[in-house]
Amino acid sequence: MFMNIVITILSGIALLVVAFIFTVTLEGIARKIEARIQRRYGPPFWQNFIDIFKSLTKYSISHGFIFDFGILMALGGTIATVFFIPAGSLAVFPGIDNVFVVIYLLAIGLLGMAMSAVGSGNPNASIGIGRALAQMLGYELPFMIVILGVFFHHGTSSLSDLVSIQIAQGAYNVWLMPIGGVVAFVSLIGMLGKKPFDTFIAPAEIASGPLVEYSGKYLGMLMIQHAFATFIEIGLFVNLFLGGGRTLWEFLLKFLIVYFSIVIISATIPRFRVEQAIKFYWKWPLILSFVQVIIVVFVMGRR
Repeated sequence: MFMNIVITILSGIALLVVAFIFTVTLEGIARKIEARIQRRYGPPFWQNFIDIFKSLTKYSISHGFIFDFGILMALGGTIATVFFIPAGSLAVFPGIDNVFVVIYLLAIGLLGMAMSAVGSGNPNASIGIGRALAQMLGYELPFMIVILGVFFHHGTSSLSDLVSIQIAQGAYNVWLMPIGGVVAFVSLIGMLGKKPFDTFIAPAEIASGPLVEYSGKYLGMLMIQHAFATFIEIGLFVNLFLGGGRTLWEFLLKFLIVYFSIVIISATIPRFRVEQAIKFYWKWPLILSFVQVIIVVFVMGRR
């Protein structure tokens, strides 16, 4: 019993370290790729590490208890969610890593971020949070419909079990349910806040929206939170539709491919207005998600 607890704790620490280093490194490389696509030089790929650690050493301006507590809630909720994302052979809670638990815990982190940003009193932050919540109504509905179809077909909502099933049958869900895979991928772009769905950040319009009032160690903590949130959202897609990985390296390779595919798309298209983003999600992705579920229920059935 004691050894199991020790192994779980060490696995959790290892997963956090891997998630942080790998995701922040990819974010740095992505900045370089985007710059080259847009005919700029761009910063070195390690610049994000410098920005985070330098910010953590600086003084932060507080706007009250809600502002401060929301940051801790955002970071704590997101870190707790990471533990339920299996990364190949590195899984902290195999078998109990239910997708609904992941969504619930991630919502706590997002709620903390929203609460803190609104507590700053800056109108740009409130506008950004309003846009983010409105956009969530757009991408979450088709995404949830698609993954409910996945759960129905396989008879489980455990990420570890879904990965094992895909590996055992030798076919990923993205091949079995290609329409759903496309819908989930488009929804993932919105979750990550990449163009054309970065309306809630929009630096040229609302000065980065929710992040406008953060500085110093608070900004550094939110950069860490963003890295973990990225790991969770892409990791969720990789496990649900790409079979996770037999090993950690296989999982990270699939993660890398998905992430850079989104980066390249984001670097080449303009931003939607918030109403355009919602209308888009409630049009084709929503229609296609219902089509996929109908196919799963009436054609594919349960395994």
